[in-house]
Amino acid sequence: MELNKRRKTFDLRMGRKVLMLLLGAVVLLSCGSCRITYKFNGSNVDYAKTKTISIADFQNIAELVYAPLSVEFSEKLRDIYTRNTRLQLLKRGGDMNVEGEIVGYQLTPMAIGTDSYASQTKLTVTINVRFTNNKNPDDDFEKKYTAYQTFDSTNLLTDVQDDLLKEIITEITENIFNDTVAKW
Repeated sequence: MELNKRRKTFDLRMGRKVLMLLLGAVVLLSCGSCRITYKFNGSNVDYAKTKTISIADFQNIAELVYAPLSVEFSEKLRDIYTRNTRLQLLKRGGDMNVEGEIVGYQLTPMAIGTDSYASQTKLTVTINVRFTNNKNPDDDFEKKYTAYQTFDSTNLLTDVQDDLLKEIITEITENIFNDTVAKW
């Protein structure tokens, strides 16, 4: 009698485990076949009409010039379009054109310490951009983009400049991308 009772208890436990395993397998298989994806790279381009983009080199005409900025900015801008859209990059004559110049590279003392010296300095970069959409001229614009980063004045600009510019360039290129093809 005791043996039959143990056998029934064992059968019930095994039955529950098998049922749970089967149920888990069904859930995994059904979830694996359905997929919901969201992409926030933001491209809002009609690829049937617009296939190419040209991005000119941005010349540095600011009063204070950091020589590598022109190349770094132009390459980062090209990179964001090639990574986030299917547009073919051309040297010139694209369906969309982005051009402009670096018009501001400025250092500004910010917070003044007790010793009357600046405790922080702000590095500001301003880029003038002209966007032309040959497939939809209503989208054309000319606009200035500005971004800045602050740093502790105890640091030399040459020590922090490259890191600050990476953040500034990223912010400005993302804003240009959003205004031209993302339309956020």
